[in-house]
Amino acid sequence: MKTVIKTLLSLALVTQAGFVVADEAAIKQALSKHMPAEQIDSIKPSEISGLYEVISGANIFYTSEDGKYWMQGQLFDAEAKRNLTESKLATVRKAALEKVGEQRMIIFKSSAQKYVVTVFTDIDCGYCRKLHSEIDQYLAQGITVRYMFFPRAGKGSDSYQKAIAVWCAPDRNKALTQAKKGENLDSKQCDNPLDQHMQLAESFGVNGTPMIVTQAGNILPGYVPAAQLVKVLSAE
Repeated sequence: MKTVIKTLLSLALVTQAGFVVADEAAIKQALSKHMPAEQIDSIKPSEISGLYEVISGANIFYTSEDGKYWMQGQLFDAEAKRNLTESKLATVRKAALEKVGEQRMIIFKSSAQKYVVTVFTDIDCGYCRKLHSEIDQYLAQGITVRYMFFPRAGKGSDSYQKAIAVWCAPDRNKALTQAKKGENLDSKQCDNPLDQHMQLAESFGVNGTPMIVTQAGNILPGYVPAAQLVKVLSAE
C-alpha cells in the first residue's frame, strides 16, 4: 500500500506542474533527445490529465507534457481497484511474444489444446526441471507449453551453451528433455534465438526461472503445478 500511495503522490506532483500542452510528436522528440537509446513505440495520454503513457518495447513509463520529466511506476484506478499499468503491460507482452514467433520457440503441443503458456526456462534450474518432468500433465490438461531460454548465469555460461546445444539438435524437443534430465548433449553451434530470448526476458523483468507468461500476457513467477495452472488459466 505504501508503494501505491507513493506512486499516486508522484503522479500528482507531475500533473500539478502546469506544463504547456504538447502533441505526441513533440514529446517523442524531447524524449529522443534525453534518451536517444530508448525505443519509443507509442505515446498517448494516460488516464491522468497532463501525464502521457509511453510504451517502449515491453515496458511502460510515464512522462510530462514537455518530455522533460518521466517516471516508472504502477498507475492504479482507486475506485475500480485495478492496476491499469499491469493490464496494459499484459497486452504489450502478448505483442512482444507474437513478434518473436513460435518458430523461435520450442513447443510441446497439447493434442487437446485449450490454453497456451510461454515458459522462460533455464536448463539447470531445479524447478524448471521439475516443471518439465511433469510436461505430460500439462499437456493432458490441454496446456500447450512454449519454451524460451533464460540461462540465469548469463551469456556464455555453461547453461547458455547447453541451451544452444538443445536448439541446434536435430530434435529440439527430445534434446530439451534429455538436457533437463542432466544428460550431456553434443556441443553444437548454429543460428539461435538465445540472445533474443534473454533480452525479452529482461524486459519482462524476469529474475528467476521458471517464469510463466499466460496467453493473456499475465506473469506467474515460479513453478505452478498443472492442476493449479489450469485453474488460473480458466479464470483469465
